[in-house]
Amino acid sequence: MREFLAKMVGKRVDVYCGGASSLRGKISKVEGGVLYMKDEDGQTCYVAVDHIMVVWETRDNEQARPGFVSNPAKT
Repeated sequence: MREFLAKMVGKRVDVYCGGASSLRGKISKVEGGVLYMKDEDGQTCYVAVDHIMVVWETRDNEQARPGFVSNPAKT
């Protein structure tokens, strides 16, 4: 997963780690088992790579929803 995420640096993604929410942001780096993401407000979010279950690229035509977003599987 770490190598896969490292190839996606600079891309906007949604990350799902379980529970009822996911995170959306632009990947800035992957280092030491941690995914660094920036939301639309420039705030940095740190995610443990080992806890990531699903990651997908955010479509450009979607309305921006920085930070936490609802679980796409339930909408």
